[in-house]
Amino acid sequence: MATSLLMAALSKRRTWVCFFLLVYALLLSFSWSLLVSIRSWYAAAPADSPWPALYASVLYGAVFGLLSMGAALAVAIPATLVTWITVLVLLAFAGKPRRALVMEGRRVTADISSVAVKILLREGNLVAGVCAAASFFALLHNHNHNNSSRGPSAAADHHL
Repeated sequence: MATSLLMAALSKRRTWVCFFLLVYALLLSFSWSLLVSIRSWYAAAPADSPWPALYASVLYGAVFGLLSMGAALAVAIPATLVTWITVLVLLAFAGKPRRALVMEGRRVTADISSVAVKILLREGNLVAGVCAAASFFALLHNHNHNNSSRGPSAAADHHL
């Protein structure tokens, strides 16, 4: 009874959409907390060198890269499944025997999955790099702007 009820719930698209939305909401909440902790660490770091800005920007880039890969994964999984099903149906209509269809299906699955993972990693690394560079310059600009607006005496007090 419970198994059939669970299977009926899992067979609904709405269930999977809600599951992915819940997971992504948790991921966003965790990421936001991580971004806030990176920002507070950077604010408490010594201001006399650019290294804290570099470390913080790399962490920002990593967080945004992982978020973009998660968002792309939510789109890539259904697209990969549709491609896989289409190829298998076309192979079945082409008259492949059942055993050959299983072997081709395994190979097609491996090929499609490897291409999808490579694309996800490349796009995620691209987003991470762009976000890291942008946040590095933003952190340095914000730091320089804050120091110049305080004046020399405030900057000297800050280092004490």
